[in-house]
Amino acid sequence: MKKYLTPAELHSALDLRDLSDPAAGPHALQLVLDDVTAGLERLWNVGTSMHRLSPLVATADNYDRLGYSPDDVTRDSRYSRHVSPTVMLRSHTSAGMPALLDSLRGELGHYDRLHVLPGLVYRRDSIDRTHVGAPHQVDLWRLKARGLLGPAELHRMMAAVVEAVLPAALYPDVQWRATPSAHSYTDGGQQLDVLVALPDGGREWLELAECGIVGSHILRGSGLNPGRWAGLALGMGLDRALMLRKGMADIRLLRSENPAVRTQMLDLDPYRPVSVLPEVRRDLSLVLGSADDADVELLGDLARTTLGPESDVLAALEILAVTAAEALPAAAVARLRMAPEQVNVLLRLVLQPLDRTLTDDAANRLRDRVYLALHQGKVLELIAG
Repeated sequence: MKKYLTPAELHSALDLRDLSDPAAGPHALQLVLDDVTAGLERLWNVGTSMHRLSPLVATADNYDRLGYSPDDVTRDSRYSRHVSPTVMLRSHTSAGMPALLDSLRGELGHYDRLHVLPGLVYRRDSIDRTHVGAPHQVDLWRLKARGLLGPAELHRMMAAVVEAVLPAALYPDVQWRATPSAHSYTDGGQQLDVLVALPDGGREWLELAECGIVGSHILRGSGLNPGRWAGLALGMGLDRALMLRKGMADIRLLRSENPAVRTQMLDLDPYRPVSVLPEVRRDLSLVLGSADDADVELLGDLARTTLGPESDVLAALEILAVTAAEALPAAAVARLRMAPEQVNVLLRLVLQPLDRTLTDDAANRLRDRVYLALHQGKVLELIAG
């Protein structure tokens, strides 16, 4: 059974500023997007159409018309934000493509154009320094009539995107790779990773984008003949791209109100660290209905919703242990008044404001608010008093 957003939750989601949109004010995300778009225009010598669409989309466009199976787990309310049985907040900017493809049915001549669809997407996501519940994404689709687009052109597209995000002139040691990755709306899907340096001196591969050749079934679904039409599709997280470009480790900095941070979000120069306030950790012992409820993305989303405007202090939410009632000492089960099907979850909150000091009392109050929202047991263990 689907869970639908309340009017207040929907209003809060739609009220969130889209940092990629110049109409909402300047931000470095727009500069990254401009560089990527310009790089692909130069590569292909084609024109560009920019589409800034409503984040409210038909569920069919978000899933069915992009080839997702009816039982795909991403449809579940744990991961997607449904508004009604037929409408949702898009979980990816690709949701705008079915209608765009429909609009091309009347194109009878030569056609070759890059379509750019940026904006916020809405997901139930974990809480850590690289994930938020409403990240920025862009879909880049080159659509062509009377011409072929294949793996070689897709490879050139990936290389151009890497060069736009991490120019070789500034990052001479950049390395990237493409590995096979299946997508419901592409053929020959690839995951694009870049090798980045870590604070400890090590290096690791991080995903930058997913891409592939537009599937013939997607073209047919919009009345386009795959014998005449071809396309390349690439989806990229703009937050990740900007963080890589500027060398930032915490995604919350993108929305920081700290003046020393905010001014740095107007250019693509390397990020100059601002003094970091210390972390405050609080461990919670929760009773949940079942092991299925011990989902870090679900719990993270509940914590964000509970704290509302104060959720920016959440640096991380980690599940340390999940223990079934039958595996606990009898005394612990009795003390917590647990039912046989319930589980005990040890959860760690990492609280770290970016622009203000957090006192112990304030941290305790935040801890208790999260605890009350997540805990499903009969016995409460509050610490704020």
